Amino acid sequence: MNVVLWVIQILLAAIFAGAGLAKLTQPKQKLRDRMGWVDPVPPTQVKALGAVEVLAAVGLVLPALTGIATVLTPLAAVGLVIVMIGAIGVHRRDMKTHTGDRRKLEVQGAITCAVLLVLAAAVAWGRFGPYSF
Repeated sequence: MNVVLWVIQILLAAIFAGAGLAKLTQPKQKLRDRMGWVDPVPPTQVKALGAVEVLAAVGLVLPALTGIATVLTPLAAVGLVIVMIGAIGVHRRDMKTHTGDRRKLEVQGAITCAVLLVLAAAVAWGRFGPYSF
């Protein structure tokens, strides 16, 4: 199970590092094509979310890898669970305002966020509990 948790941690870290770096480095107008939810959100909040995602990605791997402050790994996973709860809420809100293909994209986004939430919750459970460092 420890190996499974490591695989999930690395997968989540890669996903959130990529998404976070995109939010940090790309202007809001460029993100709009892939992330329609950015329209009503101030650019500073988009950048802040990107920073949170990058920090969580680092927190999922680095403490566990170095053996320093290993409690940060499950805390990073809990933080991602909270972020994904918010993301699901945003996708649900946008489902109500859009129709057709855009609505389908919002449904897919909510499902993706739910899967990431479950994976992050599994890491938090495993690293706080039976497979802690």
